[in-house]
Amino acid sequence: MMTVETPSPLWKDYELIDSGNGEKLERFGPWVLRRPEPKALWDKTLSEDNWQRLTHTYFRPGAGFGKAGKEDSGTWDMIRKMDQQWYIAYPGTLPAKAAASDGPSFRLRLGLTAFKHVGVFPEQAPNWEYIYKNTRELVQKAQASSGAAPQPVRVLNLFAYTGAASLAARAAGAEVTHLDSVRQVVTWARGNMESSGMDGIHWVVEDALKFARREARRGNVYQGIILDPPAYGHGPDGEKWKLDECLFDMLRQVSAILAPRDSFMVLNLYSNGFSATLGETVVREAFRLSPDMPLESGELVLSDRSGKVLPLSIFVRLRR
Repeated sequence: MMTVETPSPLWKDYELIDSGNGEKLERFGPWVLRRPEPKALWDKTLSEDNWQRLTHTYFRPGAGFGKAGKEDSGTWDMIRKMDQQWYIAYPGTLPAKAAASDGPSFRLRLGLTAFKHVGVFPEQAPNWEYIYKNTRELVQKAQASSGAAPQPVRVLNLFAYTGAASLAARAAGAEVTHLDSVRQVVTWARGNMESSGMDGIHWVVEDALKFARREARRGNVYQGIILDPPAYGHGPDGEKWKLDECLFDMLRQVSAILAPRDSFMVLNLYSNGFSATLGETVVREAFRLSPDMPLESGELVLSDRSGKVLPLSIFVRLRR
C-alpha cells in the first residue's frame, strides 16, 4: 500500500517555512537556514525580502555542485548571527505529558557542514516513528513470552549517519548496532546518544555491504534492519558504493540476516531515478517474497506554510 507521510506538526523544533525556485527555507530550533533544493520546481510563496529577513545563514553551492559525488559541496554565508552548532529535540508524536515509553524522544546536535547537510533529515520522522513502534512491539512480545530473561531484540542500522533511527530503536528497548563508513559521523551519533540520556549502542565503522556479507556468513540475525543508502559513497578502505549497482546485492545480504519471523525492514531511497514501485519490486525480488506478501511503500514529504508539498525520498517497509 503506497502512502505519503510527513512529520507530525507536534514536532516544534522543525518547520519548512517556504520552498520554490530550487530552494527551501527551514527552521531548525531557533535558526532559519536557506538551502538549495532541486525538487522545489515551483515559485516561492514568500517574497525575496521575506526570505532575506528570516534567514540566518545561506548555503552557497561550490564549483562541484551538480557533479556526482560533489553535488552538495559549498559554503555557508552568515546573514545574521547564529550558533555554529546547536541542539534540537525530537519528542515523538505524543503530547508532552505522555510517558517516555509511549513514543521516541531524543536530542540531535546540528551543525553547518561543507556538504549542505546539518545532521538531520527531518522528513525521516515517520520512519523513526515506524521503527520505534515496531521495535517496541517486538520487545514487549519477547518480554511476554520469555519471562524474566527475554531474548534481546536486535536492530541493525546501516548507512546510519548521525543516528536518529538508531536512537528511535534504542528508545524502544532494542540492542542497536549502528554502522557508518565515516568515523566522524559515528562520533557525532555517539554524542547524540549521550545527549539523549541513552547508552549501549554498538558502534561500527565499516563498509555496509562488507559487514552484511560477513554477518550472513556467520549466521547472525536481526529483528530489525534499517537501510538509508546514498546514491554514491565510499567505505573506510576505499570500497565503492553505487546505488544502481549495489542495492540488489545489499538487499540479498539483508534478506539472509533478517529474522524470518517477528522482524521488520525499512529501506529509504533518495535517488531521483527511484520510485516507490521500483523500491517494492527490488525488495520483493531480493527477499523472494510471494506476490501476496504485503509491503508498505510511499513517499516522505515536507509541507511548507502555504501547503506546498515537497517530496524528498521514497520508502519501503517489510513486516513479518
